[in-house]
Amino acid sequence: MNKQELITQIQQKKSFLCIGLDVDLAKIPTHLLTEEDPIFEFNKQIIDATHHLAVAFKPNTAFYEAYGLKGWKALEKTINYINENYPEIFTIADAKRGDIGNTSSMYAKAFFEDLNFDSITVAPYMGSDSVEPFLAFENKTTILLALTSNKGGLDFQGLKTGNNELYKEVLKTALTWKNSENLMFVVGATKAEYFAEIRKIVPNHFLLVPGVGAQGGNLQDVCKYGLTKECGLLINSSRGIIYAGNDENFVKAAQKAAYILQQEMAQILSK
Repeated sequence: MNKQELITQIQQKKSFLCIGLDVDLAKIPTHLLTEEDPIFEFNKQIIDATHHLAVAFKPNTAFYEAYGLKGWKALEKTINYINENYPEIFTIADAKRGDIGNTSSMYAKAFFEDLNFDSITVAPYMGSDSVEPFLAFENKTTILLALTSNKGGLDFQGLKTGNNELYKEVLKTALTWKNSENLMFVVGATKAEYFAEIRKIVPNHFLLVPGVGAQGGNLQDVCKYGLTKECGLLINSSRGIIYAGNDENFVKAAQKAAYILQQEMAQILSK
């Protein structure tokens, strides 16, 4: 999926919602535990109920790897289900990979070719030759960690390097890499006041924004400083949607939570 296809979907659905599929067997409704593949069954029902409200789905691979081969198979079934039934949806492998060049090439093949995700999250710490193997894939997007929403995010990202904080240097340097037009950047919603400065550096790139909802980020604040004429934002909500309910009516609860966010986004886009 290319950038224009994503923009078209945002315009059609009046939404820039990304739903994180972070499945914890201890949190899903207990009646699903009797299913042959409870992780996939949970995902399938969430996807079917919310695909018209969201433009992206983002499985965090840790929640699948934790269950070994069964978890990985559930991830494979999930991405195949989305691609086969809702091909317009932008898919994100939240894997946070990043290693020396030949290893990154194999990670890229695994997620872009074998699993056929549209994008993957990547750590920038090892520099250009660890990221460019991902950027080399046509019509695939590499989502670089820039300013994260976790408590310790500023331990390193906020360190001064000359006149700039490190995360700003990451943004500036990444733009010099080959195929940098294939980049998105992760910027946490809990750091909304930073968006104005970030937009001075990357005015046209999409930002994947976690932290709205359970982590306390505010959608209006993020959009005030981060929205572009093409939208330029993917707002992720995971727990706030998929665990909105925990009984046999969990699907309706998830759909309602997604609808509330989508409606707020529709109002923002109409202004």
